[in-house]
Amino acid sequence: MRGQLQLAHVEIGMAIQFLQGYSQLPDSKEMIMDKPGRRVVTRYVPLCVAVGIVPWNFSVFLVLTCRIAAAKISPALIAGNAFILKPSPFTPYCDLKLAELALKYFPAGVVQALSGNDDLGPWLTAHPGVDKISFTGSTATGKKVLQSTFGNLKRVTLELGGNDPAIVCSDVNVKEVAPKATCHGGSSELWSKRIYVHESIYDDVLETLASTVKSLPVGDGLESTTAMGPVQNHLQFDRVKSLLANIQSHGLKLAAGSTSPSDAGKGYFITPTVVDNPPDASRIVVEESFGPVFPILKWKDEDEVLRRANDNPMGLGASVWTPDLEKAERLAARLKAGTVWFNSHHELNPNVAFGGIKESGLGAEHGLEGIKSYCSTKSIFINAA
Repeated sequence: MRGQLQLAHVEIGMAIQFLQGYSQLPDSKEMIMDKPGRRVVTRYVPLCVAVGIVPWNFSVFLVLTCRIAAAKISPALIAGNAFILKPSPFTPYCDLKLAELALKYFPAGVVQALSGNDDLGPWLTAHPGVDKISFTGSTATGKKVLQSTFGNLKRVTLELGGNDPAIVCSDVNVKEVAPKATCHGGSSELWSKRIYVHESIYDDVLETLASTVKSLPVGDGLESTTAMGPVQNHLQFDRVKSLLANIQSHGLKLAAGSTSPSDAGKGYFITPTVVDNPPDASRIVVEESFGPVFPILKWKDEDEVLRRANDNPMGLGASVWTPDLEKAERLAARLKAGTVWFNSHHELNPNVAFGGIKESGLGAEHGLEGIKSYCSTKSIFINAA
């Protein structure tokens, strides 16, 4: 289990919202020229067979909505393609169920799901009968996916890792920061992972965030009182434990939490942990934790914090927290990220393109851009005889 029951309900609601949003998008054709005796039209033609490879986190939402740079079932079908879904081996059943439900509404073979071992993904990405790959996962695996598509130059969209910075300015409402920073236990690429707080309010933010984290009930995700469930699988559990061990061995200061696994129950439980102003070169700052462990860092001037926020190979999302929209726009213009939010983090919309830069991905999804990623272009020149 990757989160509490309430988040699972939210995930389904988001999936429905995006399905409805995609169904309302306009026809994907463009009239380039319309003059007497001459018209030029660009049409978007389906590629044919698309494959979606999804991770364990937010798998239902990803499958239905092409979320966090993964174009999945809905835009592929709207574009006119057949779709093959390859779920994570850690969460296969929800995706297999989706394919089963699709049999009620689509002809046989239009929507399929294939679950298997580590050999299945490479086989699908290299298969000459596949025209498009949409992959969500680690940067290392994404690079392998890209290489495997070279055989027939198939289209590829990649949503890879993210290490999103949040820049908290001195004029922010402190109480708004903590709930956003702790959401989903760090197990989505899109939550803020590095929180840069202006030095004038650093102590207040740190205290508020630490207090919020300490109050989060950790336990069985099916219990209504649980705010933080276990880490989803043993590989992620070991990764987070390795980061915690590194924090301990380097003597980094904790504002909340522990460098030992939680004793909340039998399972992969991690105590939500806040690291107080660690060095920029420390692993907890440089690496994506994929667990409920957050570094809070102090900054003094804009040039400095922008340099530090951008000093990372990832570029998925970022956020700026300030009531001063002019300041927010100034900072956002210099942040190297595919999406920047003001006074929030992780807002997605079916009409708005989404994609990472640098090593966080390739291509864009959502909206017409997401549908077009499943198409080739055909330009038609029409001249009067």
